[in-house]
Amino acid sequence: MPKKYLEKNVLDATLERLEIIFNGFENVYFCVSGGKDSSLMVQLANIVAERMHKKFDVLYIDFEAQYQKTIEHIYYLKTLSQIRDFYHIALPMALRNAVSVLQPKWICWEEESKHLWVRDMPEDSINMSNCPFKWFRKGEEFEDFILEFADWYQKKYKTKVACGVGIRTDESINRFRTIAFQDKKITYQNYNWTTKVKIHENPIDVYNFYPIYDWRVEDIWGAVSKLDLEFNYIYELMYKNGLSIYEQRLCQPYGDDQRNGLNQFKALEYDTWSKVLNRVNGVNFGNIYCKTTALGNIKSTKPDFMSWQEYTVFLLESIGLYNEDLMLHYYKKIKKFIIWHREREGIDIQDIPETAENKLENQKKVISWRRIARAIEKNDFYLKKLSFGQTKTDDGTLKILIHKWDNLLNKTTKTDDKTLIKMIENMDDE
Repeated sequence: MPKKYLEKNVLDATLERLEIIFNGFENVYFCVSGGKDSSLMVQLANIVAERMHKKFDVLYIDFEAQYQKTIEHIYYLKTLSQIRDFYHIALPMALRNAVSVLQPKWICWEEESKHLWVRDMPEDSINMSNCPFKWFRKGEEFEDFILEFADWYQKKYKTKVACGVGIRTDESINRFRTIAFQDKKITYQNYNWTTKVKIHENPIDVYNFYPIYDWRVEDIWGAVSKLDLEFNYIYELMYKNGLSIYEQRLCQPYGDDQRNGLNQFKALEYDTWSKVLNRVNGVNFGNIYCKTTALGNIKSTKPDFMSWQEYTVFLLESIGLYNEDLMLHYYKKIKKFIIWHREREGIDIQDIPETAENKLENQKKVISWRRIARAIEKNDFYLKKLSFGQTKTDDGTLKILIHKWDNLLNKTTKTDDKTLIKMIENMDDE
């Protein structure tokens, strides 16, 4: 039966867990992110491994858009005495992009976007030029890569393998469930802080273990102080910037917590922030407004956290990043649309409903923010969906914009607007 830790402090319990792992497994690797939890875990592992004359490996997945302080700390961790192999992964993986409804994913280290990379490719990394993983495919999801790497690592050494993961259960209920419910998982020798890895419900000979699962954030910084461990200095800057130790997070900047992440980039590492911001715009809007045409149809979905009014503003701002004149054209016509309804129907801007009955919106009989947003999504230059007609003034504006902006309209434009199609044909004739 596994030992209980009610009489131990979390530091002693973790050191004992690491001894169990190094005694039970010939091949061990740890997943690190550069954050406080995984950093502490791997430094404690190094202390135990040195005492036991053991070696271990480290897996680090580099998402390109990182704090410079994080990268500096990663390179410190590479110098730990008991590391055998350090797998610094810089492969083009698909990552969540919550700051854009136009492209919900972005790909780090994508060769086609090299001119927009936040950093140069690390020279000692595993990348597309030297990738040893025959199973890897460009745009692979992070979660899939983690599982496939575990399977690859186990097959490489042909023994049972242990993978250290630096998660703490007090950070989320899902993490708590990962540790707590033994009846739904296979464990190593009944230790609740271990879980046998499955791929498509098929167990493989790899055990994840969570040596610091019962730590609190106070314990992390207490151990760093007591043992004089190194830490990512970005946390010090976060604290000075007003974030408590409970609010500090390291995450890729375009994820679901992107608002806090991007704000921190801007405040803590301004040079990095400018590159991060450019990386987002280049990935999310460049493909639409530069590589193709600004008047092509946009396929997008309003995110749940936005109102239809917020979404309307977001679409206008997105267009403005690459074609300010087109944004102003839409803005002026939308303003006229709102003024007309105020003067004729007494509907002030603050009273415009988010949505109206679909049938009435389609028949152009009511005003709503959804109707306005859908017109912008369609890239309806004349805004016919808002009951505007085609005018000579609009035709003149369009011709001026075509000559001024080479990304506005050309033969690659995908549109069902007959007027635009005819104009494209005329341009080809000219």
